[in-house]
Parts: sequence; C-alpha cells; structure tokens
Amino acid sequence: MRKQISVWMCLFLVMATVLGGCGKQEEAASGDTGDTSAGGSITMVNIKSEINSQVEELAKAYQAATGVEVKVINVPAGVDAQATLKGYYLSDQMPDIIACEASGFGNWEGLLVDMSDQDWAKRTEAAYVDSTYGTLGFPYTTEAIGLAYNADILEKCGVDPASITGPDALRAAFEAVAANKDALGLKAVIGYCAEPVNLGWSAGNHITGAYIDSGLARDDTTYIDMIANDKKVDDSRFLNFANMIGLFNQYSDPELLTTGIYDDQVANFAAGKYAFITQGSWIGASLASSEAYAAAGSFKVGMVPYAFEDGMETILTAAPSWWAVFKEGNVAASEAFLQWCSEDAGQKILVESAGCVSPFTDCKYVASDPFAQTISDYIASGKTSNWHWMNLPEGIGNGEGGFCYSYYRYANGELTAEGFRDEFNRTIEEWYAKL
Repeated sequence: MRKQISVWMCLFLVMATVLGGCGKQEEAASGDTGDTSAGGSITMVNIKSEINSQVEELAKAYQAATGVEVKVINVPAGVDAQATLKGYYLSDQMPDIIACEASGFGNWEGLLVDMSDQDWAKRTEAAYVDSTYGTLGFPYTTEAIGLAYNADILEKCGVDPASITGPDALRAAFEAVAANKDALGLKAVIGYCAEPVNLGWSAGNHITGAYIDSGLARDDTTYIDMIANDKKVDDSRFLNFANMIGLFNQYSDPELLTTGIYDDQVANFAAGKYAFITQGSWIGASLASSEAYAAAGSFKVGMVPYAFEDGMETILTAAPSWWAVFKEGNVAASEAFLQWCSEDAGQKILVESAGCVSPFTDCKYVASDPFAQTISDYIASGKTSNWHWMNLPEGIGNGEGGFCYSYYRYANGELTAEGFRDEFNRTIEEWYAKL
C-alpha cells in the first residue's frame, strides 16, 4: 500500500476537523453506539454488479435473522467505484462497509478497521492484509483468471483442453476451431475485446495479470517487482505474451475486437458463438441465468492457462475485491454482519445463490457456478498463481493513457508486438513518474 494520502483526502480531513465533529458528537449523544440488539441499520457498497440481487438477498436474510437492516449500494459495472466512494466521503455520507480492490486501499489509509481479531480472519487465507494497518479486507469470493472455453465446441473440433500447455498448442487449438467455424455456426474462435473505454479493465488489468503471474508460484513477485523497481517489462517474456495477444487479435470477432461491450462478449459466448473468451470465472453467474446459455445446452465450461510460454500450467486465483469497515461508521454492527457472512447462513447464500467460490476453509457449500469445479480442481492440484496485478498503481491498467490503450492500438494494427512492448514500457515509466 502506498504511504500517501491524496490531495482530496487532506483537504477533507481539515474540513472534517472543523465541521464534522459536532455531527459525530450528536450521534454519540443520541445513543447510537453500534449496539444492534434493538435493530438499527448499516450501509454497504457492492461493486460486483453481476451479483447485485444476491447481495441484496444476503442483506434481507441478515435483517430477518437479526433485525438489523443492511442497505446495499450497488455500483454499476464500468463505474469508478473509488471515485463514487470519494464522493460519499466528501459529502460526509460514507457507507459503513465499503468495497475495495487491492489498489483502492491506498485511498483509505488509517480510516479502516483492523479486523485481525475477528473469528472469520482465522478461517481464510484470502483476507486483504496490510503490513502496517492489519487485516482490512473481508473476502467474499474467490475468482479465477484464465482462458475460458466451451468444452462442447473443443470436443467437436478434436481439441483436448489438457493439451494446451504452451503457445504452439494454443495456436493449434485456435486453428482447429477456425477450420470448423462455419460448420459449427461460430462467429469467431475467441471473444476477445480490446475496447479501452468501457472494457479497459479486462485487457488492461486481468490479461496484463497473466503476463505478471502466469506459470509462477503464488509468492513469486519477479515481474511485478520489475515493473515497480526497474520501470519496465521483461523483454523476452513480454514478447512471448505479445505473440499470444496477437493470436487473439487474429482470431477474435471483428465486431467485438475494438468497439465491443462486455454484455455482447458474454452473450455471444453464452450462446455458443465463441469457443474461447477472455473473461474470468465471474461470468459464471451470467451464464447460469442466461436463456441463451440454456438454449445452447448449458454446455460445460472450463479454463486453460494463458500459456504464452511452454510449461505454463496455472490459472490465476484470488479474491477480486474485499469488504472493509469504515472506522467512523457503525463498526460493531458492520463487524457482526461480516462475521455472519462467513458463517453457515451467509455462506449458503453467497455460494449457492451468488455462485461465489468460498474463501473459507470450513464452508460446506459448493457453488453451482459453471466454473466452480474448474477452480476447485486447479486449487486442489496446486496449479494456481496469484493476482499481483492488483498491486499496480491505481488506473495504470484501465485509466486514461493506461495499458488498455496499448492493447487497443495493437488490436487495430497501429502497433507490432515490439511496439506493443515499447508502449507498455513507456506507460510504466510515465505512470510511475507521477507517483
């Protein structure tokens, strides 16, 4: 976590000292001490739009069990959640429970509760832990980044997913699907999108994560450290990665590649129009509720590694974001709610209704999510890498001038593989110079 507080935070802390104290004193005088025995309410933010209704179900179940109302603020996909939270903070309307990706915690240094003493923290290895401030983030799901596939299509094309362990095998699989594309009524071999404005987070963050971590042990930080310390990518590894992205450019749906949207990308995969898709396990909930997916036979899905070098056998797994408790909010009630979420009733909803893969070691529920078995199999075999891309500076992947624009220019033919690498290095140098 970066040891800095942004300008907006500094300004507001001054204002809060002068103007905000009376409000908190009035709350204390009114008896709002966080005691939830007589009901009350808390407010939380959900940034995973694909499970909006399930998080609201979770809140209603908690209220039914405890009498405490949980008001859910759903942030739509594509909206800057941290900017939204900053707006709440500046207007003195901060939710009790916020949601943060790893890069977002730097905005709230010293303002979040250390939950190291909570029971749930002893039952997971997926909490967000800061070396200075302690256990700040409650994990509610485990997600995976890999090259997702339609098993039915691959079988019809004679492709064994287990054979895809390197770039030659990956290209051979793409060519086999392309040879059968018309006969199978496919729009394209792969649904890959490099549109930078609305879908920049996909390539700029998640696929960049494959460059950083694919094939590595979970604690191996070689390539994220190179970015942070040397301000560049590894030349050989990145060019191999760039060749894989070039393969995606070649075989993607031309209607999607540079101008597409997330909904179309997922809808076409759900309808059986792509053999592969560059989205992670979070699309499982959308597939399960899709009429097009049911009409396509609810085909089996899986993931193969982004194997841009020989011998890469890992997919990337982690908590994609965490729930954190704001120190100036209703702390006791918020902690009680999160503890409940980690226990049987909460886990049943998060796993069975929301399709989340539980990060808790004692959870007895198995998600019906189409990707749940795949993730479990990779975890059980020890073939997972981490999400160190989340330690990149906020916005470098999907912000204006970030990595997402390099993917876009590579996709529309402005850049070669070498030019793609050079733009990445330029972006890294310029971005870190601003920190």
